[in-house]
Amino acid sequence: MKVKNIMARFQLIRRSSGMFNVHDAFTGKRESLHTRKRADAIRLVHARNEAVAAGMVSLQMARAYATAADPAMATRTWNDVMTSLLVGKDGPNLDRYERAWRDTALVPLLKLVLIETRPEHLHRALVNGTVATNVYLRRLHNFAMDMSWLPWPVIPKRQWPKVVHKERRAITEEEHIRILAREKNTERRTFYEMLWHLGGSQGDIACLKAADVDWNSRTVSYVRKKTGEQCQMHFGDKLAALLRTLPPTGPLFRYLSTVRSADRATEFRQRCVGLGIHGVSLHSYRYAWAERALSSGYPERFAQGALGHSSKAVHRAYAKHAHVSLPSLEEFEAKHSLAKIVKPDFAHPAPDTGDGTMACS
Repeated sequence: MKVKNIMARFQLIRRSSGMFNVHDAFTGKRESLHTRKRADAIRLVHARNEAVAAGMVSLQMARAYATAADPAMATRTWNDVMTSLLVGKDGPNLDRYERAWRDTALVPLLKLVLIETRPEHLHRALVNGTVATNVYLRRLHNFAMDMSWLPWPVIPKRQWPKVVHKERRAITEEEHIRILAREKNTERRTFYEMLWHLGGSQGDIACLKAADVDWNSRTVSYVRKKTGEQCQMHFGDKLAALLRTLPPTGPLFRYLSTVRSADRATEFRQRCVGLGIHGVSLHSYRYAWAERALSSGYPERFAQGALGHSSKAVHRAYAKHAHVSLPSLEEFEAKHSLAKIVKPDFAHPAPDTGDGTMACS
């Protein structure tokens, strides 16, 4: 068995059967050339090595032109992109992105130069990662494209794997009551009741302050930390009675407002496990509120204001499991016909009978 062109990437190998193979010194793979003619085999291997050499020259030329326009192009790595993407972010958004950058699936990309990135590099991270890896790597890639740090997409938009989130469900009223009955801590129990009535995210509700409650207009208003959307909701007697049990000044939840979101979620999960309740989290209160609103006929534009969403699609995604019983058209027409008001015809008034009444036509 003879090996030719040892210094080249693709090397020619002749098997004992007389068939020629090509060996890739870079990947270690072997492939049959489907020929026993040496001249043909040498031509095929030479063509592959020439293609590799031409590709390297083209890459060097492209790098030279790109470096002339942007001196940092030749050395900019994905870690530099991550650092730049964090500029201007603060609070929970900053924490969320910093956690995403610690994803072990993204670690191999940190020192990789952008213009040397190939699709298989990103595909490997997507295969080894989670749904969050897909979401944040896509944002990272789009940010590099928007900044013109990538001359072309590494992965075309249509070829990115679809983001498929884990199925989530709303917490039921029966489960909510069981959790309240088991919870002995007064502040935490009140916190769960507030989530049920307001449908806010756990971080927003835990950080509510007494100043967010307007007793004159009977409203609770706050700005969502995640989106910056304004949320405002009128409260009824049940929520009013609940609010009166909370501090009149400062944070409504003095302990829970200082606890990390992950710790609040862990405490809630422990309560659920003890009761045999599965498939819910604190965010399930948000789904429950949206489903209750849709089922009761609450106008969608009001629900959007309460949940802090500007997109109808977002709210519909929250409420997709709601059960609504539609009345028949016959019943609906019969019900609303009673409320119709017959307007008088001022253009053709009835004749005067002379006794102060109008004649009926």
